[in-house]
Amino acid sequence: MKNLISCLAVSTALALPALAMARPVTLTTTLKNYGGDGAYMAVYLTDPSGAYVRTLWVAGKKSKYYKHLTDWHRATGGSPSQINGLTGASVGEGRSLKVTADLADALFDAGYKLNIDAAAEDMRDSPRDISVPLTKAGAGKPVAGRSYVAGFTYGL
Repeated sequence: MKNLISCLAVSTALALPALAMARPVTLTTTLKNYGGDGAYMAVYLTDPSGAYVRTLWVAGKKSKYYKHLTDWHRATGGSPSQINGLTGASVGEGRSLKVTADLADALFDAGYKLNIDAAAEDMRDSPRDISVPLTKAGAGKPVAGRSYVAGFTYGL
């Protein structure tokens, strides 16, 4: 019995680091020339059931506009704890946003999705302008957005 417990302890200790390993993933979003002010964007991860997991980046520093990032705002309740250290300037039309996030290997090919909500002042909101499965095969393949986003890629 002691040998079995020891064997289980060792195998668990060896397996857990592999499950917890994360890789840097570069997320690149290019906006269309939509004829308006800089866009606010929330880049976030959802699980296989579509439930919010975590925020990867928020472009736009004025929190009063976050309510226009509707799906993301609803999921986080607009809580500052969801975005501490994860914000930057809004992104101008035709410009690109490039950020890097650490994502666990276990999230790939497991039904998780990368999502981007976007909005620009005096223009309509675009919840889930991008919603793309997080797969190893999808890395580097451009995806077109529904409204403000011209293209999005993620690279491993």
